[in-house]
Amino acid sequence: MGFLKLVVYIVGLGLAAVAFRRALTIRPSGPGRSQVLGANAALLLAALLIAVATLGVAASFGQVPAGYRGVVLRFGAPTGTILPEGLYMVVPFINAVELLSVQVVAYEAVAEAASRDLQDVRTKVTLNYSLDPNRVVDIYRQLRQDYEARIIRPAIQESVKAATARFTAEELITRRPEVRDAIQQNVSQRLVRFGLRDEAMSITDFAFSKAFNEAIEAKVTAQQQVLKAERDLQRVRLEAQQQIEQARAQAEALRIQKENVTPQLVELRRIEAEIRAIEKWNGQLPTYVAGPVPILDVFRNPTPR
Repeated sequence: MGFLKLVVYIVGLGLAAVAFRRALTIRPSGPGRSQVLGANAALLLAALLIAVATLGVAASFGQVPAGYRGVVLRFGAPTGTILPEGLYMVVPFINAVELLSVQVVAYEAVAEAASRDLQDVRTKVTLNYSLDPNRVVDIYRQLRQDYEARIIRPAIQESVKAATARFTAEELITRRPEVRDAIQQNVSQRLVRFGLRDEAMSITDFAFSKAFNEAIEAKVTAQQQVLKAERDLQRVRLEAQQQIEQARAQAEALRIQKENVTPQLVELRRIEAEIRAIEKWNGQLPTYVAGPVPILDVFRNPTPR
């Protein structure tokens, strides 16, 4: 579109310049002096008309870019006509076109408020909004393009304060989605009356006082210590239970062994011990004995039972 207007300007103003130059180069001569002056005036008028027509043609058409709507004005007053995206033509010098973006725009704001437990909270939110394409005439008539300063900013400040007062400082963190929804609902109700649409709301940051942050840190530390103590207690209980079960198993084993001990088993264990002692003896008697030497009676016949 810019290139087309440039061509119109070049061609039209070029023709006007040529006509104007010819008007200046003609010199009056001969008896028909007044007729020659008329020819000069005609060329000057033609040059002027060409220049005005060029400006009028260039001003009569234009283009609405993608993501915009055009509000047609007549001598500065909205006519109620909304131009869609694409090429348009209007009456030059009478009508004009004001472009308004209907794309989704991100607006960031910081609001300070007090929670339900009277803690100071600094909240940073991001609002994604857009203009209702069917109401751009009303938006332009009431707000022009100052809707952020006049509508959106006060709506966010009021909505954040109202929503924050419903939650404690701790709930603002643990119930963050609910806080966001409460803020978004309040903002949406205020924007829709002016033709603004709430597309999305995000809470990007919560900031609390230093004292509150220290209290939260101390609480978290205490909770971690309680959890550690509970885990240690469970471990001690488990170890004690294991020891009890082990003692029960050993006692059961001793009981079973005691029940199975017989005189024959005792005699068998004694004979096995004597045999192992003989197997280890090298056939030599010790040269020095501090006490009586036990002699194993390996040839003794076992006493009949």
